[in-house]
Order: sequence, then structure tokens, then C-alpha cells
Amino acid sequence: MANPEVNWSANYTYRAGIVRPRSITEVQALVKGATDASPVRALGTRHTFNDVADPGASGTLINLSELPSRVIVDAERRIATVTAGLRYGDLATALQEQGWAVHNLASLPHISVAGAVATATHGSGSGNGNLSTTVAGLTFVDGSGELVTLRRGDADFDGAVVAFGSLGIVVELELDIVPSFEIAQTIYLGLPYENVSEALDLAYSVSVFTDWSPAAVNQLWVKALVPEADEAGAALAGGTALHEASARELGATPALHKLHPIASVDAAATTAQFGEPGPWHERLPHFRLDFEPSAGEEIQSEFLLPRRHAQAAIAALVAETEAITPLILVSEIRAIAADGLWLSTAFTTGGDEFADGAVAFHFTWKRDQAAVEIATAVVEKALAPFGARPHWGKVFTDTAGVPGLYPRWADFRALVAKYDRRGVFRNDYTRALGL
Repeated sequence: MANPEVNWSANYTYRAGIVRPRSITEVQALVKGATDASPVRALGTRHTFNDVADPGASGTLINLSELPSRVIVDAERRIATVTAGLRYGDLATALQEQGWAVHNLASLPHISVAGAVATATHGSGSGNGNLSTTVAGLTFVDGSGELVTLRRGDADFDGAVVAFGSLGIVVELELDIVPSFEIAQTIYLGLPYENVSEALDLAYSVSVFTDWSPAAVNQLWVKALVPEADEAGAALAGGTALHEASARELGATPALHKLHPIASVDAAATTAQFGEPGPWHERLPHFRLDFEPSAGEEIQSEFLLPRRHAQAAIAALVAETEAITPLILVSEIRAIAADGLWLSTAFTTGGDEFADGAVAFHFTWKRDQAAVEIATAVVEKALAPFGARPHWGKVFTDTAGVPGLYPRWADFRALVAKYDRRGVFRNDYTRALGL
């Protein structure tokens, strides 16, 4: 793991000191003591790749990992109340022990719940919203140091869930839960680029991995729901056969050995493959909680655009292979359902191009900051015609263009003014966005 002063990949060094309060009262005191000249920001598991969390040299980073951890399940309401600093892997383990689940997980189970929610981090699946869509309520310390609780249906709720720390320090979340379920994961090879969009609908969760070389994508990861099997296991066998037949029709064939998304990397850290059924929290992430998937020597960028433009965007990126492929470790393509959270990268008004959902283009680059910024600018230019939105916590260069990608941006600015009147959560990142 990286030192506390740097992020997970060590491409960004935090300028502020870090404090770890042990109670919400301590968090409130820290916020009350902050000023616009000495701001505070929340710091999660440091899986961001830019300065979104950094309040600057005169500020303070508040890490919530030492708040008392809790996962309280309300089975009747199908809600779990959780501490904001909890990692998704730990949340998932606690839920599974009680027979419950969240609908989806991101690639890494090591990320914090509040950090993932605040940046609209996501898993995969045409019918699955990103992780922020499970939020039924949130409690945060606002700029005056007071506790604010907002729940689904409240006037400010849709603008407050994805807010990358601009409204306050989130200390607790209420999440929608569902009964525990099983997933079987199968890896395929050789999928032609022209069939990627169709392949994204093969199962509950699908990921396509590529290095953007022209021949074909590298890997197709299919995570299928496991139906309740009869005594002979007929239902399970039939479900597996269904997506395998469809994958073959699309030109892909099953992998013969266990794989890591980066073909040259040992696959020990990856979750079980070959259609072996297992609980949701041990299959939906690509990597196991008890392993670090890499040393973090990478930089990430990601862009989400309307699902209907997926194939055109793929063609635009393949055309840039000379700029992308030499620097890329791996790129991932995933589908995500649309939602109504104002700053979600899958936000839709219901009548715009995002109404059919989003497709995410994720880039894991070699750790060369200057080269990555140049390559990311190439990607941004290629995807600009499709209205691509950058992931809030990853590398992007066209900051000025971001507000125009969100129809409710002016409304969000009003929320910032309402909940942070003293400017104690503002930093270089928010100022660059005009907040």
C-alpha cells in the first residue's frame, strides 16, 4: 500500500495533514473549526487519481476509517444503515452473513462506501444503476458543522448523493438491499469490436477488456445470475449454456485458463471463473478482498456517454490506437443503467440521450502522469462528439467543459451555496469547476 500522504497509485501527493476522528461529534468540531482559508475534505481509501479530496496545504483531510463501524439491517424496509468510511468488501461480508446484498459492486471491493457513492463509481450491467443509486438516505456534516439528513424524495436529495464532498462530510448512509444471490463468472476471448454493444447485454454484469489494438477485444467477462437449480442442477446448466451459446454467436470462445484483466499479470487476485457459482460479493468484483489486485502503479481515467453511441465511440477509440495502446495496461467497457441523480455520470432527464443508459470507457494507464494527460486529452477529443462525462475521481483534462454536460449544474451550485455558506469544503478541484 502507498504511504498515507499519497493516493493508492502514488500519482498524487496530498498537501494537507490527515486526522482520524473517532466520533461524529469530533467530525463536527473539525468542520466548525475550518474556514475558507483552512478548508476540510473527506478522505476515503485513496482510490482517486486527482485532487478531488485535497483541501490544499492549509487544509485538513478527514479520514473516517476510525468511526465506530456498523451495518444495521432493517429487513422490513430492505435498508441497511452503514458507516460512511466502511469498505464495500466489509459491507458485503456483513450483509451476506445476514442473507442480504446490495445490487452491484465495483471492480475493487477495497473502496469506501461514501467515496464510491460521492463519485458515482459503478459496477456493470444494462439494468444496474451505479453504486450511488442504492442510496436511500445520507447524513452529512454541513459547512456550519451541523448534521443534515436527506432521504429519497426530499427536495435536495437527488443533488446531494453524488457531490464529491462539496456539500459536507458524509458520516452515514442508508442503502437499498436485496436478498442474497449467486453469480457464476465465465471469461471469453476473441470478441470482435463490432459486437461489443450487443455483448454488454449477455448477462447480469458484463465487462469487456481491451488494449485498443485493432484486431479484437482481449477478454469478455460474463457474470450471470445463478437460478435456483433442481436436484440435477438443470437450471444452472441451462443458464450457463444460454450465455455461452450467445457469446459464441458473437464470435467469442470460452477461456481455457484463469485470467487477470491484464493478460501478463498473475490471476491469483481475481475472483473465481469457469462458471463456478458463488455468492454475489465473491463474483461481482473482479478482484478478491483478501488480495490487492496490483501494487497501484497505474493511473486511471474514465468517461461515460450515452449507450446508443457505444459502437461509434469504440470505432473512434480504435482509430486512436497509436496514441492509446503503447501506454495502456488495460481498458474496460461496461454498461450502466440511467438514473436521476444530478451529478451522476449516468444522469438523465428522461428525455435526453442518456435515457437508454450509459456506457463507460475505463482506462488503466502505465504510471506516467505527463504521458497519461496527453493520452487522456486524445481520448477526450475522440469522445467529445458523444457528450462523454469524466469520472469525478479520475484523470481528465477538459475541466471547463464539465458543467455543460449536466443539465442540473446550476441547481447543484445552489446546493453548494446552501450547505457550505462559509466555503469550508472548497478546494482547487471545485474552484476549477466554478463551484
